Amino acid sequence: MEIYCPKCTWEPGPHSRWMCHCGHHWNAFETQGRCPQCHFRWQHTQCHACAEWSPHVDWYHDLPEIDLEAMLEEVAEAKQAEPQQRLRGTGHP
Repeated sequence: MEIYCPKCTWEPGPHSRWMCHCGHHWNAFETQGRCPQCHFRWQHTQCHACAEWSPHVDWYHDLPEIDLEAMLEEVAEAKQAEPQQRLRGTGHP
């Protein structure tokens, strides 16, 4: 997978930082756009080179194909099995 601006192809490096509205500075691509301090998920990211805004997901290129239908089926099956797979507390610390 490659990460670069969908408008100008600038590639953020490991030391590239963005600032959240809470004031925290971090590399937005280490957390898929979620601020580690306030947990706000940024839907759009501004490029440091061209200053244009793009949907955060559009920065990720060459992502593997996923079978959404199969994934949703797995989630539904897991939800049905969930009560049997939970650990029950014994009431003792």
